[in-house]
Amino acid sequence: MTEGIILKGIGGFYYVDTPEGLIECKARGRFRKTVGKPIVGDRVSLEIQPEDGTGYLLTIAPRKNSLVRPAVANLDLLVAVASAAPPVTDPFLIDRVTAIAVHKDIGVLVVINKTDENPGDELYEIYRKSGIDTLRVSALTGDGIDALRAYIRGKVSAFAGNSGVGKSSVLNRIDPHFGAAVGAISDRIGRGKHTTRHVELHPIEGGGYIADTPGFSSFDTEQMDLVLAEDLQYAFPEFAPYIGRCKFTGCAHVKEKGCAVRAAVEAGEIAKSRHESYVKLYESVKDLKEWELTKGGTR
Repeated sequence: MTEGIILKGIGGFYYVDTPEGLIECKARGRFRKTVGKPIVGDRVSLEIQPEDGTGYLLTIAPRKNSLVRPAVANLDLLVAVASAAPPVTDPFLIDRVTAIAVHKDIGVLVVINKTDENPGDELYEIYRKSGIDTLRVSALTGDGIDALRAYIRGKVSAFAGNSGVGKSSVLNRIDPHFGAAVGAISDRIGRGKHTTRHVELHPIEGGGYIADTPGFSSFDTEQMDLVLAEDLQYAFPEFAPYIGRCKFTGCAHVKEKGCAVRAAVEAGEIAKSRHESYVKLYESVKDLKEWELTKGGTR
């Protein structure tokens, strides 16, 4: 028996990175009564068949976190790639992703790319003030890439970024062999050449994995996991010092009088755009109930 991490799952087959190499597996265990169906990122134990080198999944370790859309488990970090150079990233797109990450106890990092064109001072200040780690890089010149590479080393990371911000260029700067590795795994698996794209993990130089997550590629967050209204205030780290200090119990921090969060926004202690994103997210989920999320398959 050996252990590994699922890099890809398709058509009932799972491809597991192990000390013995990449092993094609089928699921033998009954996982639906424990963590559920195996997904990318799962830490598993497997039995390798001596006849042909394929394997059977035997156990899945408890997940520290998981997303439904895209289906991936045990993320250490979610990286939101943004840009202050055209096409300029709408902060709301970043805030929706970071809120989901914080809610799921996934580390979060904002990376401002294209600093050779625009240093992104306003975006940098917004997220520095919010308590979310932020780095500035240029995929063109390589500035900041070493710091980013060091930050993600040894972690399982997913990168998100709206079209045009240079997410792919950043990834190829992190690991020049990243694109080649993607192709090599697809060739090895064979079944990867499907019209429907699936989430998969790619090992990177120096240790760690990067998740290729189609749903994140264009910030298509409408299909991502939702955060219930009562939990949303905790998904904005900079709100923490003010929660419980509002005049009225159960304050939604939207337009109530005596709201400590709104007062902090007026005082410049919380970025206005962050509060605007919070309100927009709150309005979109305020009528949702836990059972509706479960029924809809978002949890």
